[in-house]
Amino acid sequence: MHDVINDIVSSTEKRIQIIKSMVGLAADAKANVNKRDIITAINEKKLKGKVAVIAEVKPASPGKKLRDINPENAAMIAAEMEKAGAVAISVLTEPEFFHGSIDNIISVRNEISLPVLRKDFIIDEIQFNEIESDLILLIAGILGEKLEEMVDMAISKGFEPLVEVHNENELKNALETKTRIIGINNRNLNNLEIDLATTLQLIPLVKDFDRINGQDHIIISESGMHTIDDVKMVIEAGADAVLVGTSIIKSGEIYAKTKELVDALTIN
Repeated sequence: MHDVINDIVSSTEKRIQIIKSMVGLAADAKANVNKRDIITAINEKKLKGKVAVIAEVKPASPGKKLRDINPENAAMIAAEMEKAGAVAISVLTEPEFFHGSIDNIISVRNEISLPVLRKDFIIDEIQFNEIESDLILLIAGILGEKLEEMVDMAISKGFEPLVEVHNENELKNALETKTRIIGINNRNLNNLEIDLATTLQLIPLVKDFDRINGQDHIIISESGMHTIDDVKMVIEAGADAVLVGTSIIKSGEIYAKTKELVDALTIN
């Protein structure tokens, strides 16, 4: 695991200690009963010949600030993404390295009607009690043997778990859980390099598993998609959706860039 990832996990562990000291959060929170259905939304988008784009409200990545995003900005950005045809909105809540916040996701979910994904380093069940969202990211490579337990916990709390994998071993572990959504992250956690071939290599393994076991996982390709051609490549390889943050935020044209990616399959 790259030093940056280890630093983020250490920072998250410190944040969790603060969370556990807060009155009300240590207690068992009520399950989220108002979950918005992303799987139906993705399938409906595909039937229309559009790309199911999960657009991300992303202030920064480690070592690279994209723009300041406060709760008011986050809501406006998400609204533009929704108008442009995004199927869901991902919101960073990790504060130190990604400059995200809980306030941003509250603001976004209040503003839009789309499903909202909480993007963070979820390593302790107490984090499920922090905030209501429709989906929650669980990173297989970080959770290791805790993955199945955390997936079950997320489901019991009313979240749709999106289990993120980076290689074949993580994928095998993910497919042993009850998750319905597999996110294939094209970024290597050991060197932080991005290679879209990761999606191309892992999709057939998911398809084979589903055929043998009578299942039907939703596959989302994450990281490294900047152009129409990038999106077309992973969709034509069998991805059901794409998660895109940096290229949309950096473009400065939230609506136009999101719509361009949503319409990627119909643009020559």
